[in-house]
Parts: sequence; C-alpha cells; structure tokens
Amino acid sequence: MEKDDTNKVNTLNILSKRIATTNPDTSLACAASAKILAENLGYKKGLAGALSNLGFVNNNQGNYPKALDYVFKALTISQDIGDKYGIAEDYRIIGIINLRQDNYQNALEYLLKALPIFQGIGDKHRIARTLVNLGLVYRNLNNHSKAIECDNQSLTINEEIGDQEGIEIDFDNLAGTYDDEKNYQKAQEYYLKALVMSKELGNKDHIASNLSGVGASYIYLKNYRLAKAYLDSSLTISKDIAERERIRNAYGDLAVLDSATGNYKTAYEDYKMYIVYSDSLINDANNKKMIQAQMNYDFNRKTDSTKAAQDQLNLIEAKERQHEKVLLNSFIGGFAIMLVLALFIFRGYRQKQKAYKIITRQKELVEGKNKEILDSITYAKRLQEAILPPIGLIKKALPESFVLYRPKDIVAGDFYWIERSGDSLFIAAADCTGHGVPGALVSVICSNALNRTVKEFHIKESGKILDKVTELVLETFEKSESVVQDGMDISLCCINMLTKEVQWSGAYNPLWYIENGKMHETPADKQPVGKMENSQPFNTYNIKLQKGDTLYMFTDGYADQFGGPRGKKFKYQQLEELLLANASRPMEEQKTILEGYLDEWKGQLDQVDDILVMGIRI
Repeated sequence: MEKDDTNKVNTLNILSKRIATTNPDTSLACAASAKILAENLGYKKGLAGALSNLGFVNNNQGNYPKALDYVFKALTISQDIGDKYGIAEDYRIIGIINLRQDNYQNALEYLLKALPIFQGIGDKHRIARTLVNLGLVYRNLNNHSKAIECDNQSLTINEEIGDQEGIEIDFDNLAGTYDDEKNYQKAQEYYLKALVMSKELGNKDHIASNLSGVGASYIYLKNYRLAKAYLDSSLTISKDIAERERIRNAYGDLAVLDSATGNYKTAYEDYKMYIVYSDSLINDANNKKMIQAQMNYDFNRKTDSTKAAQDQLNLIEAKERQHEKVLLNSFIGGFAIMLVLALFIFRGYRQKQKAYKIITRQKELVEGKNKEILDSITYAKRLQEAILPPIGLIKKALPESFVLYRPKDIVAGDFYWIERSGDSLFIAAADCTGHGVPGALVSVICSNALNRTVKEFHIKESGKILDKVTELVLETFEKSESVVQDGMDISLCCINMLTKEVQWSGAYNPLWYIENGKMHETPADKQPVGKMENSQPFNTYNIKLQKGDTLYMFTDGYADQFGGPRGKKFKYQQLEELLLANASRPMEEQKTILEGYLDEWKGQLDQVDDILVMGIRI
C-alpha cells in the first residue's frame, strides 16, 4: 500500500469532516472519493472514516436510514481493526441520529458508550462534543439541570482548548435549555452570543439555528417585529443550504408568531409547511421500523425488497401483455385507416426531427455562450473581491463595526475601502455608476485611485483626497476615444486612532452619526467623483466624537429597495429610524437586524441595486 495514497485518503476524510456542516455537498464528494480510494487500497481505517463521514453528512441532511447504514458499516470495520477513536466516533454519530429521530433512550445509550472511550484516549475535542450531545438528550428528557451541567462542562473544555465552534455550540445549547425553562431573557442572551460567533465562523447551518432561537425568544418577549425579521432570515438561510430540520423549525416558530399576532391564515399555512417537513424527517412508525431494521442489520430487508420489485415487474409484464393483445386486435380492425395516418405521421415526424436538430444546435450554442459569459463574470467576481479588504482586517482595526454588503448581481458597483497611514485610518463606502459588470469595472478604477491618492501622493485631508481621486479617475477616462461620464458617489471618513477625531467628506452620500442618543447628519457635496461641469473642490468636515458614538456610511441601495405591503421604496427616513432604534445594540446584532428588516421588506421582489451599509462605534 503506497503511503502517498493512504495520506490522500486521510486528507480527504479530514477535509470532509471539517466542512460537513458548512459545505455538505463538497463534504459528501470528499468522503465518497475517500471511500473509493480506500476500497481500492484495502485501507480499512480510511474506509471506516469515509463511511463515518458519509453517515454524518446524510444525518445532517435528514437521510437517517442511509446515515445509519453508513455508520454501522464503519463501526463494524472499526471494531474489527480495534480503532478506539473510530468506535467512539461511530457510537457518537449513532447517538446523534437517534436524537434526531426522537429515540432519546437509544441516543443516551450510545453517547454514554462513546464518552468513556474519548476520555480514555484523552481527546478533549471529542469529549466536549459528546458532552454537548448528551446535554441535548437530557434537555429532551426534561432533565434541565443535567443538560446545563453537560453544556457547562463542554464550555469549560472548549474555552481551555480554544475551540471557537465548540463554544458557539455550547452557547446555542445553553440558550435552548433556558428557552425550555421559559427563561427567555437568558435564552436570548446566549442565542445572541452564539449568533455573533457563528457569523464569524461562517457556519450557515448554525447561523440559521441561532437566528431561529433569537426570533423565537422575541415572540415570548412580545417583540413581534424583531421576531419576524430573525425568523425570516433563518428560513432564507435554511432553504439556501437545504437543511430540512432548520426549515421545519423556522416554519413552526413562524406559525406560533402568526398566531400570537392574529394572522391565523398565515399561521395555518406555516403550520402546514411545518407538518410537511416534519413528515419528511420523521416518517412516523414505518420510518422508525426501517431505522430499527438498519440498526439490527436486517439483511432480509434487501431480500424482501428484491422480491417486491420482482413481483412488481411481473405485474407490469402481465399488464403489458394484455395491453399488447388489445393493441393487436385494434390494429387488425383498423389497418387501412392506420396505414394512411401512419404516412402522414411519418412525414410530420421527419419534419419535426429536422426542426428539433436545428433548435438543439441553436440551444447548445446559446448555452455555451451563456456559460462562457457566466464563467467570465464569476472570474471577474474573484478579481473584484481582491480589491475589497477582508472583514477580518476591518474588525482588527475597528472591533466595534459591521459591513452589510449585498451585490445585486454576481459583481457590483458598490465597494468598501479601508487604508491606514500612520495614526490615520481611512474608510469609505462607495457607489460607482451602474451595477453588475459595468459598475464593477468602474469600482476597480475608483478603488485604485483611492489607493494611489493615499499611498503614492500621501494626501490625508478627506476633501483633498476626493479632489485627487476625481483627477485620477478623469485622467483614466480621458484616455478613451469615447466620452465616459462614469464616476462614483462616496462617503469617506478619516479617523485619528489616537484622538478619535473624525474628518469626513462626501459626494452625494451623507454621513449619519449618533451622539448622546440623537441622530445627526453631515451633508455631502452635490457632485460626484467624476466628470461634472462647474465642479468645486470637495468640503472637509471635522467632527469631534466621544467614545460610544456611532458613525453610519451607506450607499442608496438599502433606502431605494422596493417592498413592503404596497411595493414602495424603503426610504431614508425609515432607515434612519431603524438605525436610531437599535443604536445601543452590539454592532453585529445591528447588522443582523438590518438584514432581517431588508429580507422582510423585500419579500419576493427582486433586489433593485447593490446594497452597502457600514457602522462604526468609536
């Protein structure tokens, strides 16, 4: 057995496990590739790992019988080769599958088998994961004190080893237990902690779960508007990742919310969807029997299935023979008529075949061109993303901040920009002419002009920065033989990181800031960064803010989004009220609320423009 090949199996298995919840399709592909390679090599440990991963991902997707089949095969191999870790992990996954199927005693039995094995080999990561699974079982058995004990033990271990994902899961489970105890304030506190962490980790499954938890807690705290925003966001993400259990839970919570607000018709529709997804996850007694058969390795099931399939084939054959007899009699009786009709049909068929071939060739050409265009735009997205600063870089410079960025198309005309020079931090929200590919091209030019102005020309005053950027943009466009009127609207801040003094300039887009609980606006110059007759130098505003004051920079996409009950624009006044009402909340929570309101307002309507909102707490 080649070592390189076994290493490849191990690498595929590690990758599959790591992305099992964040990218299930790729995880399945990695596990399937590892399985085939391990089988060809006769590498039993690698095969067991691949089967275990296939079972785990199928469990997450609600395919419980298939999941159990994979994991029991993995367990048999692990037991044969004496792999303690593999045995314990398979026990743990079997426990999780039983938990998902509401078989709590079976889940408890398998998880209690797994825990001492992990403790014996000293795997703290898996000890914590098993404890958190036990916490869920105890919660469903209404043993809340035991559930909290397990979750806190897991939290202690995860904090010790620095497992951020584990800590987020512990927060989520503690929130769920407090929710069951009707301590909704405490539950919401932990859900929000978990939500912030799951967003940082980029785990969509956990984000959906946490959004659902926050939304449900708002129902009981009678803040129905926020409950609706969080639950709609949870449902959108759950559908995006096809996580059926999350979709089911979101519909269930929405049904409760609609009932509480008197929307009984909508509550009935939501409850119907809840039942549909519940049935697809737990297919009552027959599904549980099938799962039990899987657990007991009832191979007779395969025999019965084969016999049933053969009986069905025999029945179809008998019906076909009877049908053929009727057709033959009919054919003999009406031969003359059929012959004439056949001639016409054959002629028409030949003509249709020719037309079909022409249409097929045209369709293939169009599809090929569309694919080429889409591939080019997707690659352009990668190039555009290269000019956007990583969110982690912004968080490092400004820990209390958020960036809400939603391009209308694959690429965007809106972009955000950050650069540091000495004690000065420059940050901007910009909206270039157009959206999609044209807007993205202009954004690259404008972003480059901002970088040159600060890095190459060392200009630090915000108004003069915009003057120089205008000069560089015009210089670029003047090289073209055609007249180019493109440019950008922008809100540009320069923050002195020592004194916290803020210098600001804007082209069409104003600056909003909240000081002592009141919203203030600094107006922008009524001219773009670009070509304009009678343009004037940009103004520079100096603003002295105190610790805790909050700045907001944005483009026009959020306010211009159509939606609501009458299909109207959201408008700046409503955006201002929304920001002011939630200004005291943590910045990431403000972003979540903005996303929820946007999704609720937009509903089924299309997004009309790129959307960018940035918040910074001094």
